[in-house]
Amino acid sequence: MNDRFLTLAIESSCDETAAAVLDGGRQVLSNVISSQIAIHEAYGGVVPEIASRKHLENMNPVVQCALDEAGVTWKDIDLIGVTHGPGLIGALVIGVAAAKGYSLAGNIPLIGVNHMYGHVSSNFITYPDLEPPFLCLVVSGGHTNIVEVEGYTKIKVLGSTRDDAVGEAYDKVARVIGLGYPGGPKIDKLAKEGNPEAIHFKRVYLEKESFDFSFSGIKTAVLNYVNSERQAGREIKTADVAAGFQEAVVEVLVTKSVEAVNRYSSKDDNSFNRRLVVAGGVAANSRLREALVEACDREKIKLYLPEMGLCTDNAAMIGSAAYYKYKEYGPDDLSLDAYADLSF
Repeated sequence: MNDRFLTLAIESSCDETAAAVLDGGRQVLSNVISSQIAIHEAYGGVVPEIASRKHLENMNPVVQCALDEAGVTWKDIDLIGVTHGPGLIGALVIGVAAAKGYSLAGNIPLIGVNHMYGHVSSNFITYPDLEPPFLCLVVSGGHTNIVEVEGYTKIKVLGSTRDDAVGEAYDKVARVIGLGYPGGPKIDKLAKEGNPEAIHFKRVYLEKESFDFSFSGIKTAVLNYVNSERQAGREIKTADVAAGFQEAVVEVLVTKSVEAVNRYSSKDDNSFNRRLVVAGGVAANSRLREALVEACDREKIKLYLPEMGLCTDNAAMIGSAAYYKYKEYGPDDLSLDAYADLSF
């Protein structure tokens, strides 16, 4: 008797065409990613029209590769899950249209997945025993949130960014100091060569007890610093700028995350509130991971960090989220649409 439940998942919300096959919600049989970084690097950021065209070219080969690597055929697939928001609308439309076509042709149930639920679900793959409820810090190019994951399909937002998301701030600062795209990994690498205390950038915590974030100010502070140094004819040590910027951002993220855990539980509490889960592309940042480990060890908080390959956009996380959503709500129909803005 075959008790496997196989999900084919598709992710195309930005500049990566990805497909994966999962057995259940946690066992990854394949996870294929076709990255467009080299293409967009020349433009200093993602060009939406180019991203959409590359998704159109890559979708069928990437999906077939995922099936082949998993050692399965279309007849074995029980569910098709696809990111239908948030993201670049043109890129999302390609993925949703492909998923609907596969669903119709193979008579396979279809379900749309919120990209951010996918990021949270990456931890279900990394940690097979992790179960909701828990608190989660979501940090990516488009989102910075502290959320309470009440269930596999229910998330309550406790705090969000009021302007730039943390990943967006990294990209903008990288352009200011001449690093280019993608900003996050380049700043993280350069910061290791700099002194994080050489240049102090103000930490913005907003109102007392608020779990919201604001990173536009620090982006402006970096720009002002660079301009003033150039006007004065002084040498700009970009490694110190990168290190100072990153230290300020990381300090805010870690401080607010620990405060959220501590507010929702006492230090003697062994409930879910003494756990902190991290998700999103910026979860791959080495300084953030290091600082979170230090803070959570000090505060006796159990920390969950997704494996590096599941931090950035991938289809395995979408497959996990799709499985749990389907089990609770059943399939969507072919009227499923793509949405550039899709809230938790």
